[in-house]
Amino acid sequence: MSASASGPAPHVPKKTRLGILLSGRGSNFLAIARAIAEGSLAGVEIAVVLSNVVGAPGIAAARELGLPTECFVSRGRPRAEHDADVIACLRQHRVDLICLAGYMRLLSADFIAAYPDRILNIHPSLLPAFPGLDAQMQAFEYGCTVAGCTVHFVDEHLDHGVIVLQRTVPVLDDDDAHTLAARILEQEHLAYPEAIARVVSGRYRIEGRRFVAHAAQTS
Repeated sequence: MSASASGPAPHVPKKTRLGILLSGRGSNFLAIARAIAEGSLAGVEIAVVLSNVVGAPGIAAARELGLPTECFVSRGRPRAEHDADVIACLRQHRVDLICLAGYMRLLSADFIAAYPDRILNIHPSLLPAFPGLDAQMQAFEYGCTVAGCTVHFVDEHLDHGVIVLQRTVPVLDDDDAHTLAARILEQEHLAYPEAIARVVSGRYRIEGRRFVAHAAQTS
């Protein structure tokens, strides 16, 4: 039966298309993919997985899942030239929201301007504490009793943008930096899909540096 005979076709909501950027194993990427497959992250699909490192294990994992992948080697290339290639690829794949998942490269101002408030990153500390590399070791050596992870929007400064979601992890007496990092990573895998869902819902506003969620409307 044709659509004209049976009335208009039902409206199918457009899915938000994610572009995943990674440099290594991509465990947070896999957590996002798993949440989508299990239905806990609805209305979302992964459009493309990109890396700046040839042979990144996360790219191999994405291929095993049948996802489109691209690699743009950054080493030895001008930043503007490299970022222009990545932006063009993201546009080609009609990406709505970018998720940095262990992407070990700072984004240029032009890159951030191309996707304003549409780039997310996850960092293994309770920002603004311990930005940059080895955040778990920094927290452990500082003597913190509580650590955790942060999902935030990316702006022009390192690990600085508006915070979407944080999860805490107690630092145990018998912890070392490695056991602490492993427990933080478990929370990262929960936090990133949850933060994506908050952003994709559109039910929020940004007031200064605060991410303010709107209550879901009930009929």
